[in-house]
Amino acid sequence: MSAEHVEARPGAYADSVTLMQVSAAARRADGVEAALVAMATELNLGLLPGMGLGSPPRAGPNDLLIAIRARDDAALAGALAVVDAALSPRAAAGDMAGAAQSRPRTTATAIRARGAGVVLVSVPGRFAFAEAMDALQADCDVMIFSDNVPVEQEIALKDVAAERGLLVMGPDCGTAIVGGIGLGFSHSLPAGPIGLVAASGTGAQQVLCLLAHAGAGVSAALGVGGRDLSAAVGGRSARAALAALDDDPATELIVVISKPPAAEVAGSLRDYAAALATPVLFAFTGPGQPDLTAAAEQTLRAAGVPVPQWQRWMPDQQRPVRPGALRGLFAGGTLCDEAMVIASERLGPIWSNIPLRPDWKLPAVPPSSQHIMIDFGDDALTVGRAHPMIDQTLRLERLAAEVADPHVAVIQLDVVLGHGAHPGPAAELAPVLAAASQLVVVSLIGAPSDPQGVSRQAAELRAAGAHVFASNAAATRFACAAMAAAA
Repeated sequence: MSAEHVEARPGAYADSVTLMQVSAAARRADGVEAALVAMATELNLGLLPGMGLGSPPRAGPNDLLIAIRARDDAALAGALAVVDAALSPRAAAGDMAGAAQSRPRTTATAIRARGAGVVLVSVPGRFAFAEAMDALQADCDVMIFSDNVPVEQEIALKDVAAERGLLVMGPDCGTAIVGGIGLGFSHSLPAGPIGLVAASGTGAQQVLCLLAHAGAGVSAALGVGGRDLSAAVGGRSARAALAALDDDPATELIVVISKPPAAEVAGSLRDYAAALATPVLFAFTGPGQPDLTAAAEQTLRAAGVPVPQWQRWMPDQQRPVRPGALRGLFAGGTLCDEAMVIASERLGPIWSNIPLRPDWKLPAVPPSSQHIMIDFGDDALTVGRAHPMIDQTLRLERLAAEVADPHVAVIQLDVVLGHGAHPGPAAELAPVLAAASQLVVVSLIGAPSDPQGVSRQAAELRAAGAHVFASNAAATRFACAAMAAAA
């Protein structure tokens, strides 16, 4: 008989990234059927019925919600121990020397106590505007990790930032490097002369990791949010980020990375960049544009760094490829976009939840014989759960279904490493990949210093029969070539 535990801990708090990691750790505990560790907001409380659990009495948004359903009492006790262990070091550190009593309760009081700097906002999207505005009014730059922030609020924040000579990174900014410190999903990289402005999180990570493999260092990576180069937002933060890097004596070359921008915004940004003292390269993904690996290679040449052979790890035995469909299961939206652009040029329509064309929108009942690529990091698939870079549960379930589908010939995945990401993604994927009869191709996005260990992750994936590439573009071309040979 299942065992359940639902509680709201009054006044307890941890940031959303930490809580996503704790939730993922609880779900991985033996015998756990469902787990949620999050602030007890209306949205999160609304997820409990879908987990088969009731709401705790008198829970409010300032309480910490812990909800677990497990196989039995022993499994539940183990999961609760995992949660307490993950949260207790933070509490112990906060209680030292009376720090708990002096911990700021608002963004404004924190800034008054500790001084201006960069404020990272990681709260539910509907609360992000107020916290970010408090930071701007206190003359702080802001990184908004939160998603689901209305575009009109984004524009308002960026207009205030422009008036004050500040930078808003985001909303939905997942990756940044400021002052040598990685924020969000990021990497420890050597210092160097290359600065990035990125309206794409995993796109920036791909380029940063390739630069790191080539031995090139970066001065900063400033995420601006995936909508910044849209017609509505108009590149407001991209201009501010370009200006900041142009003023930075440590930056000798700037690269702008973005999902397909609005044409008029791209043109205006190119004109703006042409007037800067620092040379600027542009890497806009989309049909007819160079891929991210080509952009990294162009950057290396401009910086005077030799372009290496990008790493690839091949299994000892290659599985025969049968005729059939391609399935791409991605954690990174830009990596999914890039793969769809490359694959559609070779294979035709790619159905997706983030389609390249409206008529390629993935229907509720997907066509089993067609090529499909899914972005599991899309907002619609992350409501109430951690990003797939942290929690692979949804993707693992879909992966098992694709492995069992006789219509599927090739399965492609991305595995993104770095700080904040899953501590050992390959170990979770390997058992399912080893059972696959299909060709499996993996894009392994990681820097040499990442805590998961690029070589270790590659070895585990390779041992499970996967073909592993440091370049997402190279992985996609390999998958398409294999399918063409089998047709």
